[in-house]
Amino acid sequence: MNPVPQVATAEISDADLDNVSGGLAGGGSGGLYVETPAAAVASDLLAVATPEGVAAGAAVHTAAH
Repeated sequence: MNPVPQVATAEISDADLDNVSGGLAGGGSGGLYVETPAAAVASDLLAVATPEGVAAGAAVHTAAH
């Protein structure tokens, strides 16, 4: 006997999908990488805004050669 999996589907509107996924959001990110003979430096920035609030982050990484 070979059981066949059952799958149910349903229609969902864009407005309902926004509510399920957490709503609309906007954001941006950027980065910078500089390398010299003596060292390398990298930095990252991130910002996200949703109806629930705002999140931001930054990071800097260095490496000596």
